[in-house]
Amino acid sequence: MNEAKLKSERHPFLLRPYRTIVYLSLPILLSLIAEPLTGLVDTGLVARLGAAPLAALGVGAGALSSVIWVFNFLAIATQTEVAQTFGRGDMEGAKNAVSLALLIGVAISLLLSGLLFAGATVMANALGAEGAIHDMATEYIRLRVPGAPAVIIVIVGFGALRGVQDMKTPLWIALGINLANIVLDYLFIFGWGAFPALGVAGAGLASSASQWLGALWMLRELGRRIGLSRHVSWRDGFKLLRVGRDLFIRSASLTIFVLFATRVATQMGAEAGAAHQVIRQVWFFTALVTEALATTAQSLVGYFIGSGRREYARRVAISTTVWSLATGFAMLVLMLAATPLVLAAFVPAGAAAVFYTAWVIAALSQPLNALAFITDGIHWGASDYRFLRNAMMMATACGLLGLQLIASDRAQSFSGVWLMTTLWISVRAFWGVARLYPGIGDSPFRLGIPRDGATR
Repeated sequence: MNEAKLKSERHPFLLRPYRTIVYLSLPILLSLIAEPLTGLVDTGLVARLGAAPLAALGVGAGALSSVIWVFNFLAIATQTEVAQTFGRGDMEGAKNAVSLALLIGVAISLLLSGLLFAGATVMANALGAEGAIHDMATEYIRLRVPGAPAVIIVIVGFGALRGVQDMKTPLWIALGINLANIVLDYLFIFGWGAFPALGVAGAGLASSASQWLGALWMLRELGRRIGLSRHVSWRDGFKLLRVGRDLFIRSASLTIFVLFATRVATQMGAEAGAAHQVIRQVWFFTALVTEALATTAQSLVGYFIGSGRREYARRVAISTTVWSLATGFAMLVLMLAATPLVLAAFVPAGAAAVFYTAWVIAALSQPLNALAFITDGIHWGASDYRFLRNAMMMATACGLLGLQLIASDRAQSFSGVWLMTTLWISVRAFWGVARLYPGIGDSPFRLGIPRDGATR
């Protein structure tokens, strides 16, 4: 038995599986929650300037967020690659993987930053901004764009550190970035002492500055924890871009379904559109818990596959699936129990009639959501990107077909949007579980089939 396998035999997961899962997942959950909370603070501060500045913030932030998400493939691929090389005991390989992802990410983001800076006016126009809103949104974009390379450094670093199962350092960096952003927001938006009041533009400058502070901190931690190298394999770079292609197609399919579902709900009238916005926001928030579990599963599965112990990777898959499914049922109960509170706090009186049935459907879908999200993380850890791409494309095709059959001219049909969303998530959950058991196709988890020289 080689050294990597011997080390894997002493992994805390094998001694205390559920405690290890919670220990790794909790810091991830806290770091995931930090960003939307800071977004609320941004919104609250800019709202004090008036409706037009707030609208400009929505245009600018929405435009840049839709561009930055493209780079999420770097974090996913880096986390899996580092987890597997860590499992093999190949820290030189981990160092090269991180360095390559950083170089590719920064190079692309620098090119993209130039295009975004030059095209800020066009982007604001495309999102319907006019007059003062257009001018403020353009200025916001131009001051936030210089932070794009820093954002890439941070998200790649998050993937790398989580790949070596260091979940606390990303949490501290996430909290540091968001705290700095809040402080700088106040200084740059309203001005204080030597700091001029820049309004909405100040929010963009604060985001850029806080991201660069986080990027410098991240580079220091990467150098200390994993190391960085000047010598990278560009052949591996093409492999990373192929992974990016699969993840990009998958993410695009997901986004298309979410946007089309929103479009159908909006066409049903203001009441259905308002109800959909409330349910969607709660639905995305509940996903953070299972996303944290999925990130943990990705790191542990990658580690044990890298160390050649696929039987342990299957144990991780079973344990994290149990935890995620239990979380899904807990979310179901919490959503149903919170119905009166949500109705009173967020749902306009006119939308209450169409809200209830759709809300119940969304609540009942939570266990299915949990299965879909956790199996995503498990299959990411096994580098099964093409399968995840194909499963998402199939789910989106089914969901879009179902949405087309809904009568979008009646608000009473609104519950059908969430029935189709449940169908969409059910297809994802089905294929995610089937890939684990019985292990359809060339599954890394299929028992008794040799793969890469190992017995599963």
